[in-house]
Amino acid sequence: MSAKIIDGKKVAAITRDEVREDVEDWLEAGHRPPFLQVILVGNDPASNVYVGAKTRACKEVGIETDTRQLPDTVSAKELKNTIQYYNENGDVDGILVQLPLPSHLSSHDVIEAIDHRKDIDGFHPMNIGRLTVGQPSFRSCTPAGIFELFKYYSIPTKGKHAVVVGASDIVGRPISVMLSKEDAGGKATTTICHKYTKDLTAHTISADILVVGAGQPNLIRGEMVKEGVVVIDVGINRVADETREKGYSLVGDCHFESVREKASWITPVPGGVGPMTVAMLMKNTLLAAKKSIYPG
Repeated sequence: MSAKIIDGKKVAAITRDEVREDVEDWLEAGHRPPFLQVILVGNDPASNVYVGAKTRACKEVGIETDTRQLPDTVSAKELKNTIQYYNENGDVDGILVQLPLPSHLSSHDVIEAIDHRKDIDGFHPMNIGRLTVGQPSFRSCTPAGIFELFKYYSIPTKGKHAVVVGASDIVGRPISVMLSKEDAGGKATTTICHKYTKDLTAHTISADILVVGAGQPNLIRGEMVKEGVVVIDVGINRVADETREKGYSLVGDCHFESVREKASWITPVPGGVGPMTVAMLMKNTLLAAKKSIYPG
């Protein structure tokens, strides 16, 4: 067996097209364009790349955007004051503070400072809490993107054993909640593993659906999964590679070639989950403009 590829680039393009059409309809109905405010602290090269990808996607679908860049020496008070300014600005629909932040700033405090009605990343405790109890909320973009992939490729979750490796607040925890929820897209029996899990293989080998976001390259190998498993690799890691012009390759948290030989479906890295994260950010921004999640 060699797994079929879950093409995140393809599904993300379809999702962006849908958002663009919805934005056009929104404008034709007499509304202003949705507006996303990005706050970037410091000048981290990776963060600049991510922000660039997000702002390009905004332009592609008709969402207006601006990036406010602050020095990496900004105080917590100054950053929160900036966020509050955009919280109170009625022309700003969504606020995104690019992570990670400099070490002197608490990401939890900063995220909590964002009005949850403008938290299009879906990281605010209010949105995470509402997700957990089944109330409407902005869903964290990466897990939401994974569910779009399940939907597009008709991959069932009901009654399956889903194993999540990695318990981050951004991916692991919300995806585990979404998989286990009693709704059309969930109903899976869900196990959460992490770097402290003893005998990880004992858990991964029983997975029907395996979602891996541990931040460790090639953590999951072919002997750790069963035949027919669906593998969603959220990891993206740089590893030294002298054969490449850049001196490195991008790999996931799964050893792609060995896992692919046993899986039924697998996401590649890059080109799998990553494009979906940005596409769902566009979708959440439009929902914020329409007040679809939090009316009024």
